[in-house]
Amino acid sequence: MEETGGASAYGASLAGGGFDFYRFIRQPQTIVRILSWIFALVVFATITSEGYVNSAHSVEAKCIFNQNDSACHYAIGIGVIAFLACVAFLMLDVYLPFMSSAQERKYAVMADLGFSGAWSFLWFVCFCLLASQWAKTHDVNGIPEDAARATVAFSFFSITTWGILTYFALGRFRRGVSEVSIPTYTEAPPDHHTPYPPTYAPTSYNPTTYTPTTYTAYPSSVPDMHQQPPFTPNPQVQGDAGYQPPSY
Repeated sequence: MEETGGASAYGASLAGGGFDFYRFIRQPQTIVRILSWIFALVVFATITSEGYVNSAHSVEAKCIFNQNDSACHYAIGIGVIAFLACVAFLMLDVYLPFMSSAQERKYAVMADLGFSGAWSFLWFVCFCLLASQWAKTHDVNGIPEDAARATVAFSFFSITTWGILTYFALGRFRRGVSEVSIPTYTEAPPDHHTPYPPTYAPTSYNPTTYTPTTYTAYPSSVPDMHQQPPFTPNPQVQGDAGYQPPSY
């Protein structure tokens, strides 16, 4: 799944970004994969339905390509496997953005690259085999020539589409290898100068200087309402100062 903008890994957006169906359908890789699926369907379906005919001298049905059953069997096998592989890789392209591991994405892209490259070569062999056997077919009485030509033509088209898929997969693999700094898949290097892990490093303690509060005395002109009177050692009772006890 190709991404033209934003953070990505191996040609797909990072996990959690969601899936856009319309954007997925419009991508060149998806279009070419669907074409490969159609071409493979045409090849094996045509041979299965019209690829075997019996001659006037035999009741046994033979392959229309120079009566070489191996050529028809080979084309059917390559077509069926390519048909199923296209469905599988389309599902893989849909699931690729939801992979949270870069290693899993790497394996998926490598599988796409290896299979697409191998089937490009096998389709080339299929095209050469069918074309050579059709060129050697001289008795075309009762043979559906249009079906034979369509099989050869779509075999050639499959070489092109699978070659393009190989190119796309190679581009995604190279781009994924070069993306070495992705926040989702990398961790911060440990700091060996800090005795605590970066997450639990204590904050620096800055003690605040305590400044005592200075109290200002009241002015002397203001009378103190709570001031005690001066102490008198021997208080005298007023009114009885001239009293003398009688003497006997």
